[in-house]
Amino acid sequence: MEPSKSASNRSSSKKRFRSSSIEGGVFRHSLCESSYVLFAPQHYEPNYAYPLLVWLHSPGCDETQLLRIMPFVSLRNYVAVAPQGLLRENCEESRQEGVEATGEKGYDWPETAEDVDLVWTRVLDALQAAQGRYHISPQRVFIAGCDRGGTMALRIALEWPGYFAGAASVCGAFPQGFAPLSRLRQARHLSLLLTVAQFSQTYGPQQAARDLRLLHAAGFNLLLRQYSCPHQLHEVMLADLNRWIMSEITGTDHFSSGSRRVAWG
Repeated sequence: MEPSKSASNRSSSKKRFRSSSIEGGVFRHSLCESSYVLFAPQHYEPNYAYPLLVWLHSPGCDETQLLRIMPFVSLRNYVAVAPQGLLRENCEESRQEGVEATGEKGYDWPETAEDVDLVWTRVLDALQAAQGRYHISPQRVFIAGCDRGGTMALRIALEWPGYFAGAASVCGAFPQGFAPLSRLRQARHLSLLLTVAQFSQTYGPQQAARDLRLLHAAGFNLLLRQYSCPHQLHEVMLADLNRWIMSEITGTDHFSSGSRRVAWG
């Protein structure tokens, strides 16, 4: 799923990077086994502690999706990093069901217990790489993703809440199975963003309403936004991701209307 304009292996201390730039933002693509892409904002100021955005790519894509989404999020506000998902043929979920049975290949975010632990290792490795290279505010680390990447972003934040200030899922459902709210007391400080496409056959308003009731009962600070489009990664969703993070950082509501903000507890 690409932006639309229409609506437990730690990497070695010696990293190999391929660098490129896009409109002044600098991307560094790790070439080691634990692959990730790093993004430095325009006019990077080493003395300023930047917010960090951890991005989990859409299923079937890879970590280089970060290059395509950051122009729609912001080229100035964040350091960002995107770890690579698990190759479907190598993950436990695919071994159980067979890759051919799903018809899907490429990198994904399967949700077996074993695979979630592998994903967390990759997320932590990427997060620590960003912290080691750039000046990051530890109180301003946000994790987000699209589709199953968004579902995994919520799961990771809820399972390891001490690392994050908030989590956002773009067109991705709330995680099911393996007790995602088992650390509710520790995770309740998290701010959450859910976006839903009105005409999606994958994750639509009815499913979002179900998740809303669950998160309401759990007492989370939640912003839910709905868009009149099919199931796609829309540029407006990415712009709203930026606005939501800035609202959380500044304490100022950057949304004038069209939002369903739900805050309890």
